[in-house]
Amino acid sequence: MTRALILSLGLATSAIAGCTMDTDARTVAGVAGGAAAGLIAADILEADDDWRLIAALGGAAAGTMVAQNTATQQCAYSNGQGGYYTAPC
Repeated sequence: MTRALILSLGLATSAIAGCTMDTDARTVAGVAGGAAAGLIAADILEADDDWRLIAALGGAAAGTMVAQNTATQQCAYSNGQGGYYTAPC
């Protein structure tokens, strides 16, 4: 319960602060928030150290994409042929 509360407060704070951040600060916040979410998920699942690292890296990558998409209001979508196109989210 405590972890969920801390995660919720952290995400809410990041979301509110993200409205006033520039692109670089938003990306850093996305990396940090994603890595933290990955570590918390690995901790809840009682993963070993290797999987904690992988979860943190995966979370950081996802956090970066979310931050960049909210900054540009553009998302990447698969075109079904191995490529992608961008369009408004």
